Amino acid sequence: MEPEINKSVSSNRGNSKLVIILIVLVLAAGIATVIYYNKIRVLKQDPNKVAQEKIKEVVAKVSKIIDLPTGETPVIATISDTTPLANNPFFANAKIGDEVLMYTVSRKAFLYDPKANIIVEVASLNIGK
Repeated sequence: MEPEINKSVSSNRGNSKLVIILIVLVLAAGIATVIYYNKIRVLKQDPNKVAQEKIKEVVAKVSKIIDLPTGETPVIATISDTTPLANNPFFANAKIGDEVLMYTVSRKAFLYDPKANIIVEVASLNIGK
């Protein structure tokens, strides 16, 4: 009968390991859910924060490729239709999904292709005062 006792003790150890693993997984999922919920709640309170995060993300990617003006935050526009841009040489190679970074103080514009991670065009901005 002693061998049967040893089997039950070893199976209890296996079950306790499984229970511990399940508890850890449930806790990790709970923590991830709370973090995600808090992030969504903050973003709903301040929609501009989403735009600011997008700008930071794009600037970080583009600044690895080319030196960008410092001391100002660009205005970023995503190209959704190239038809109205066809007559402008700056947009000659633009595609849907490309992003334009416009620095109004430095008077520079950058056309960035996020899919290829390349600068397509750079130009001076001519903004009337």
